[in-house]
Amino acid sequence: MNTVKGSIVKAVAGREKNGFFVVLSCDSVFAYIADGKRRKIEKPKKKKLIHISPTGTVIEGSIKTNPQIRKILSDFRKSEG
Repeated sequence: MNTVKGSIVKAVAGREKNGFFVVLSCDSVFAYIADGKRRKIEKPKKKKLIHISPTGTVIEGSIKTNPQIRKILSDFRKSEG
C-alpha cells in the first residue's frame, strides 16, 4: 500500500511508536508526519517510510491547521476502537 499525502499512518518505530499521524508530504524514502499536538504542521517529523505503517485511510481535502489534524485523528481512533 502506498503512502500518499493525507494518509493516516501508524508509527511502528521510534519515540512515536504506536501513535497515529497524518502524512503532510512524502517522497520515495521519507514522509513528513504530524499529529497536531506533539508534532505540529509548522515542524513535522521526518520519518522513513519503513518506520510507518499505512492504515488504508486517506483524508480528502486540504489539511491546514493543527486542531483539524487532532479532530481527524480523534475521529479515526473512535471509528477503529
